[in-house]
Parts: sequence; structure tokens; C-alpha cells
Amino acid sequence: MQAYCMKCRAKKEMTNTKSIIMKNRRPATQGVCPTCGTKMFRIGKS
Repeated sequence: MQAYCMKCRAKKEMTNTKSIIMKNRRPATQGVCPTCGTKMFRIGKS
């Protein structure tokens, strides 16, 4: 799944993805940028 990396300032394919539920009960996906190792986040179904 792709997400925007704030550090690289580009869309990248996330690694180590996991589905989570936010506090407001919406689904989201959390992962890691393969280039810089920064946490990436994407709201919506995974």
C-alpha cells in the first residue's frame, strides 16, 4: 500500500504494514518508509 512520507516528501510503498483503529473508531494503516525509516500513516480501509 502506498502512503506519503513526510520526510522524503514523496509517495512510497509502505513496509511492515498493520491495520489499526484510530480513537475515533475509523480504520487506518500504519507502516514504515523503506528509504528513511520514518513512520507512515494512511487513513481508510487497508
